[in-house]
Amino acid sequence: MGVQWAVLFALSAAFVLVLQAVHVPAALLIGPMAAAIIVAVAGGVTRVPPHPFTIAQALMGCMIARSIPLATLQEILKDWPLFLAGVLSVIAAANTLGWSLAKAGVLPGATAIWGSSPGAASAIMLMAEANGADARLVAVMQYSRIVVVALVASAVATMFGGAPHGHAAAMVWFPPVDWVWLAATLALALVSAFVAARLPIPAGSLLAPLVVGVLLQDTVGMRIELPPTLLATSYALIGWSIGLRFTRPIFVYTARVLPRMIASILALVAICGAMAGMLVLLADVDPLTAYLATSPGGADSVAIIAASIKVDVPFVMAMQTARLVVVILIGPTVARIIAEKTMARAV
Repeated sequence: MGVQWAVLFALSAAFVLVLQAVHVPAALLIGPMAAAIIVAVAGGVTRVPPHPFTIAQALMGCMIARSIPLATLQEILKDWPLFLAGVLSVIAAANTLGWSLAKAGVLPGATAIWGSSPGAASAIMLMAEANGADARLVAVMQYSRIVVVALVASAVATMFGGAPHGHAAAMVWFPPVDWVWLAATLALALVSAFVAARLPIPAGSLLAPLVVGVLLQDTVGMRIELPPTLLATSYALIGWSIGLRFTRPIFVYTARVLPRMIASILALVAICGAMAGMLVLLADVDPLTAYLATSPGGADSVAIIAASIKVDVPFVMAMQTARLVVVILIGPTVARIIAEKTMARAV
């Protein structure tokens, strides 16, 4: 078992370094997950214990809460009809494509819907697992879309004269830490996760810290402090937990359906591009801002891309945040309805 963990650590570090070198978003999660898949398919039997995984979920909730400051909420309220139309259009397109995958038998109903859902990939993956979907297949689809969207975003940015300026700043692994706020953040994560675990709330360990964190930072001025090393550890635990559940049959199945997953992803990117064009024509939004605002790549990865080019970052993040919130609210119901319909037709 110790040898397997050593191999897992070494492979994870190597993948993260390579992915960061080529500027792949979410490298800190994709790298460990890819390493875990290799270990699992090779016959590894090691697993992430449940308590560290729960804590990692809670810290992800805190991270998402930190990305929803009061300014973002105000931006949404200022132009709520525009945001509502944009959010619902992208979600409708994603769900339609997910339903198509389920109807064609490529993926089970709930898995197809969650895999197609636009939002923060880490949050969607955890929500999917809590609501009965296959987190392994959801993860493959979500992170394949991140890579595709990142490549298309770079091409669009170059086309409209907004190519990334300079090189991305190197990550500072050990910045100054406010230990008081770090202690408060850890208390928020642990207490919220502890309480949520005792309530019948799917993905409560993620959602409870998220909701409470947003309320505390926007009402009493709490500062959510998450050092890079702590976030990297949380990403790794989540990536390992999902990746280590792969088996050879699941890996072979994933490889077989991956081309159709990619085709669905490209279709969603094209539809979102058309919606971005509508924003440009009807709301006078500049093309790059419109594209990133409607992009289905996930709020976390889009934030990285938006920060490196000249766009209206508050507008982009407000649209992405609003979509994530709506997906979290309606995702379980939509996935359940479509799963039931596809199962009924199969019978």
